Amino acid sequence: MNPIRALTRILGQLFDPNGRIRIPGFYDGIIDPSPAQLEQWRSLGFDVGHVLKPVGLSHPAGESDRSFLEQLWSRPTAEINGIIGGYTGAGTKTVIPAEASAKLTFRLVPGQVPDKVLEGFKTFVEAHLPPDCRAEFKGFGGTPAIGFDTGLPSIRRAAAALSEEWGQETILMGCGASIPIVESFKRRLGMDSVLVGFALDDDRIHSPNEKYNLTSFRKGARSWARILDKLVDQT
Repeated sequence: MNPIRALTRILGQLFDPNGRIRIPGFYDGIIDPSPAQLEQWRSLGFDVGHVLKPVGLSHPAGESDRSFLEQLWSRPTAEINGIIGGYTGAGTKTVIPAEASAKLTFRLVPGQVPDKVLEGFKTFVEAHLPPDCRAEFKGFGGTPAIGFDTGLPSIRRAAAALSEEWGQETILMGCGASIPIVESFKRRLGMDSVLVGFALDDDRIHSPNEKYNLTSFRKGARSWARILDKLVDQT
């Protein structure tokens, strides 16, 4: 058995035809966004092509029964980040490699337990191993996702302050970014956080040519002044 063949066969079965992840118990405990939040997202009339066409794509790759914004803002993922194995240099080599490896990451959402997801993944891989193959796992753990009650007074007051500054309805969106300290604030201190961003779609965050508009900087500072004023009123 060629280990690359075994590895790719296992990874190929990680998703079903509808984009759902087949890891046992992967979706257990997930806390979905509130109906009001989902309705707000639906009301945006979001154009999927606005995001996908500029990078040469046309179809979302997540769960087919979820909207694009749900996939982006509230659903977990399993990503294959890289595959290593065998000879890839110049010339012909017919030797079967001794091993193959892959690196994966999982984006979790509120309600999922990192250790349970990792154990489920191990169970999945071991159940699909062909004869004469074995798997070795090298994991780095994970951090639980954090979610907020969008009906909290602090969230509502911050949203009202932003609407006053920008003259538009504030969207209570989700985000797939990883800020582990926010989860630590919640778990260790019992404190919720107010996360507000002013980046634009074309800011190219983390790219070599990243930018930040002066309007975002100035109105962002004004926004925080308004938010703090609203939160002071709350106390």
